[in-house]
Amino acid sequence: MKKILLPFLSCIAILGSTYAQDRYIDEVFPDVSVETDINYGMNFSVIAASAGVPYVPTGSDLDGDGVADIPALNFDLFQPVGDTETERPLVIVLHTGTFAPIIYNGNPTGMRQDPATTMICQSYARRGYVVANLEYRLGWNPGAETPAERGASLMKAVYRAIQDTKGAVRFFKKDVAENGNTWGIDTSRIILSGQGSGGWVALGYASVDKYAEITLPKFLAVDEITGETTALIDTSEIGDWDGYGGAFNNVNHPGYSNEVHMVCSMGGGIGDLSWLEAGEIPMCAVHCPTDPVAIYTTGDVAVAGAGLITTEISGSYDVMAKANMLGNNDVLASVNAGSDVYTLGAQAANAAAQGMSDFGGTTVGAPVDNVFPYVTGNPFEASPWDLWDETFVENVALSLGFEAGYGTAISQNALGQNPDMSVEKSMAYVDTTLGYFCRRIVRATNLDGLSGIEEIETANALEVYPNPATSVLIFRAKEGNINSIAIHSALGELVQSETNLSSNIVSYNDLNLKSGVYFCTVEIDGQTFNQKVIVR
Repeated sequence: MKKILLPFLSCIAILGSTYAQDRYIDEVFPDVSVETDINYGMNFSVIAASAGVPYVPTGSDLDGDGVADIPALNFDLFQPVGDTETERPLVIVLHTGTFAPIIYNGNPTGMRQDPATTMICQSYARRGYVVANLEYRLGWNPGAETPAERGASLMKAVYRAIQDTKGAVRFFKKDVAENGNTWGIDTSRIILSGQGSGGWVALGYASVDKYAEITLPKFLAVDEITGETTALIDTSEIGDWDGYGGAFNNVNHPGYSNEVHMVCSMGGGIGDLSWLEAGEIPMCAVHCPTDPVAIYTTGDVAVAGAGLITTEISGSYDVMAKANMLGNNDVLASVNAGSDVYTLGAQAANAAAQGMSDFGGTTVGAPVDNVFPYVTGNPFEASPWDLWDETFVENVALSLGFEAGYGTAISQNALGQNPDMSVEKSMAYVDTTLGYFCRRIVRATNLDGLSGIEEIETANALEVYPNPATSVLIFRAKEGNINSIAIHSALGELVQSETNLSSNIVSYNDLNLKSGVYFCTVEIDGQTFNQKVIVR
């Protein structure tokens, strides 16, 4: 299945269909196996807060009927059948849904079992990846009184989902370290692939890493009398961006690294463009300029029935432009200079999108690498890859106690954004999306072997996190003990050193280093490994 979506590229698609099949880029495995409902943690959900029951543990059965009313933190695991590799990259897929359950969110989608999400997972697995289709916490308050409160409520939903995803990353790293690597995963190559609101989670995971970023003016409450401001995202209540601390937060799998290595977003955005900083991981995206919620450039978020939610969110065009400018996507330069049909398709689509207005009225500028704009001709198209079954949606609505016809009405209303929805259309967009993403995943994670054996050996032997770092830096040998550590500045000055060590983990809790790039030389059982670290 090699379908390019832009008609004027059909000749290129035909020519491109004869090339050899490459693992991690093409679908080389015909069959996929699935394990369902694997639990990776527990946390406290606000999904029932509107009913007066805040902070309920995930997986809870509130009415005692034996069925969980609050979704558990589970994932479904997809693998290629017949694969002989024992260390495969892991793709964590994050589903769509506007951070509310299906039907309640006014949409015919919103579950990890959505048909398009399942199709995405299967397609990644047929390319040779291990795929975790992740459940994350839902729940926010679009009916809050002020835009600041609505924006903070949405941000907290993204924030909780980021915490859950980080707990899942730690779950897999713990499994490799303590349980013998149950699913044959290479934890030095972990990719987040987010769809819709899952794209927001993936991009936020890669960019939210300090308190100042969640206390921007748009996330503050202002007392009308005193003028004093209060942070609407209270870390003492819900914990920090890594999922640590907080009175109503459970820390899942502490002590393991949260590090991931690539982010792919399908129609996602970030709460503020200032979150992006130099040294963050590579990212790429597909996005419809006509998306009415996740604005393609930068603008406001509004939801039907709730009005303005928050201001100045940034979508894929502006996010990728800044990530490229910061040098975070430099590793993808060779792919963007290539001639594969998906890269050529993205370049043509960028040229076609230039000068059009996105949903917020901003004129789309010059072409940008690492984003594929889907210009479909439908005026409100947001997720052309989406797929649903009207009868299934109606039955879900009935099971939730809604009156007959309610689910059908939701399905019909969703056709306003996806009027030509079909299995064939969904399959074509999924194929094009993964054709575009996977070439960049391969380059960003060095699956093509172009970055030198030394980097691969270091990744397999040593974890250094967080990176970028501030005051804390942790070194962990994956096997054996660390003997010594030397940290040099970019000018070659020795700024920190330790010798006569004999531990698999060494932690610096007060680095006290100036912002900049540092080079770490770590000896593990007599072998030397090098790692670049950015300090902010």
